[in-house]
Amino acid sequence: MDVREFDYILPKEYIAQSPAGDRAASRLLVFDRQKGAIEHRFFRDIPEYFREGDVLVLNDSKVFPARLKAVKETGGKVDVLLVERIDRAGWRCLVKGVKRVPEGLRVAVGEHSARLEAEENGWSIRFDYDGDSYDIVRRYGKMPLPHYIRRNGEDDSIDFERYQTVYAEHMGSIAAPTAGFHFTEGLVGELKQKGVSIVKVTLHIGTGTFLLVKETDVEAHRMHSEYYQVSEEIRACIKEAKESGRRVVACGTSSVRTVETVCPGNGNARLAGRTELFIYPGYRFRFVDALITNFHLPRSTPLLLASAFAGREPLMRCYREAIEKGYRFYSYGDSMLIV
Repeated sequence: MDVREFDYILPKEYIAQSPAGDRAASRLLVFDRQKGAIEHRFFRDIPEYFREGDVLVLNDSKVFPARLKAVKETGGKVDVLLVERIDRAGWRCLVKGVKRVPEGLRVAVGEHSARLEAEENGWSIRFDYDGDSYDIVRRYGKMPLPHYIRRNGEDDSIDFERYQTVYAEHMGSIAAPTAGFHFTEGLVGELKQKGVSIVKVTLHIGTGTFLLVKETDVEAHRMHSEYYQVSEEIRACIKEAKESGRRVVACGTSSVRTVETVCPGNGNARLAGRTELFIYPGYRFRFVDALITNFHLPRSTPLLLASAFAGREPLMRCYREAIEKGYRFYSYGDSMLIV
């Protein structure tokens, strides 16, 4: 399968640079796979598409301020994106603005010194700090907004609230599960009153999700693993719903990958671990019946997953219509519901 089949042209002005004033005021494109029909609503209308007994799966991973500005001893600037914690002092990271040096490189983050070390598949940073280095991250870190959102020195305080879901709980993601941005506590309560079971899983989004597919042949792409965790109670709830004919609605591609990793089989899948599950057209979904998702970048793994769920051409038709009607795209953009 050629990755160029998952290209499309999006004018820059359609890329949302800031969140909607009200989370639930985002637009919602609803696509019915069986009918091939498209509706245009607002996200606050989404309870109308749920039924009593449905199970809604949310990813409660929380984004941490993973972008750091470091300074070399020579005064040069280094951009550091923390990827994953190693221990109290060290993190795996991605780096811009520095060449690999065998002996490592001394840098400063604020008043704290650290050493950058080149590794086989990236970098690590180790802080000279007796306490927990997350104290430094919390003080100096910026939210890891994707490259297409520009702040240019403007106040970014809103991102600490809005580049996060209202139900985020477990710290660990370097990119947000953006499909959940549109939920408010009020909408969650409305769904519960309607008889929808809401369950939470955790998948810490890392480079596996946000790195684009570079290989021409989609099947040659390999996902970087990402950590997930699900309780036995929640897995049983999802499996029981499926067995009894009730729908499982996943909010976000990360929730899909978690459910499809943990639930298949006879209960022998690990409840916590790392998943490299790469979902692209041809995949047979075993548990997910409906999907809430945003509009994704060309050649991205979330776009391929959504294409697997909706069908590539039907999804591209939805994207073309969304562009024609002025939808906002990507992380801070509008939403889709695929049923």
